[in-house]
Amino acid sequence: MSELKDTKARTISPETGPMSHGGVTGLRLIPSGPKGRGKWMLRYISPLTGKRRDAGLGAYPEVGIATAREKADAMRKQLAAGIDPLDARKTEAATPKVPTFEAAARTLHAELVPGWKNAKHGQQWINTLTRYAFPCIGALALDAITPRHIADVLRPIWLDRAETASRTKQRMHAVMAWGWAHGYVAANPVDVVDYLLPQQAGKAARVQHQPAMPWRDVPAWVDKHLHGAGRGDVTRVMLEFLILTAARSGEVRGATWAEIDLGSAQWTIPAERMKAKIQHVVPLSDRALALLHHQQGQHDTLVFPSPRDQVPLSDMVLTAFLRRVAAPSGTAGRVATAHGFRSSFRDWASAQRYDRDLAEMALAHTVSNKVESAYNRERLVELRQPMMQAWADFLGGRSADVVAHNVVPMRGVA
Repeated sequence: MSELKDTKARTISPETGPMSHGGVTGLRLIPSGPKGRGKWMLRYISPLTGKRRDAGLGAYPEVGIATAREKADAMRKQLAAGIDPLDARKTEAATPKVPTFEAAARTLHAELVPGWKNAKHGQQWINTLTRYAFPCIGALALDAITPRHIADVLRPIWLDRAETASRTKQRMHAVMAWGWAHGYVAANPVDVVDYLLPQQAGKAARVQHQPAMPWRDVPAWVDKHLHGAGRGDVTRVMLEFLILTAARSGEVRGATWAEIDLGSAQWTIPAERMKAKIQHVVPLSDRALALLHHQQGQHDTLVFPSPRDQVPLSDMVLTAFLRRVAAPSGTAGRVATAHGFRSSFRDWASAQRYDRDLAEMALAHTVSNKVESAYNRERLVELRQPMMQAWADFLGGRSADVVAHNVVPMRGVA
């Protein structure tokens, strides 16, 4: 049978009846209304049920003959693969579409505006993205955006307009974090964009409020100075526990057995002992649990008591120990502090491509309300557990330097 031509299709009417295309089995043009108007229909047998089905392909002449054939050919290929085209169409329609960067930014902006007291700031927020980001990445779906795209946005203003670049970067990060919280992306590409751009003049690569040990040096240092601690060597055990949990010195020194749940491998620090006055749950790695077992029986209340007077150890105990053993090269001649190991952990997490918000939660830093609302507290702890175990494995020399993975299974998580 010959293929349908426009000269014949334009004559279709209720009087002529349906017209077969001829080039694709089952493709027909059905009359709909006055002369020259019709609708495309592909009739086929479902490979799943064996029943006859009709799939609409659009109206004629809006959908031309060539387009109708392309659509029908695609459906025939699905049928050959054992797929029912109509079922596949329903599934595709039910799948949430990943928004473009511009759509996500405007949605987030509308959600943030009511919380801003300064209307001018709200306008500047979206204007910055409109001017610098939208022309480059506005039309890209969130899951298609890579660190290279972010760098392309920032590069023209990175050196000459550093403050504007910083604000643009922060606002792009907020948009991508919104995408992470909604399950559209598995990682935030803004987190690693600094590695693709030159250092800005007059700005240190990183501000260190506390001397920190380079993360690659930490395992060897831990093995040399902390492993093999004896029963009464509370300082070494406590410092290793601090490094493993990425906790603050005061949180670890004041830890009590009532806060520890060995069964669920969790340490729950009450709000009154936290800097932000918010309860913090720390998932415990295998090594952290082993250290706790090592400490059992030494005090009824405190996990790491002072051996002499059975009170919490002073912060100077850790400082004195670190000064005594000193730090490896790489800390600019300064002795690393106990607090600085939190920075070491944060740098390690970034190098391993763990999501920024997940790492910030491990440090008990505040994250956006969007992240908190997307996941319940128990799920957030569950997501952090593999990261803390991987950190412990790294410290114990049981993992590669860079694992390049992300533990957040965003899609399909309840």
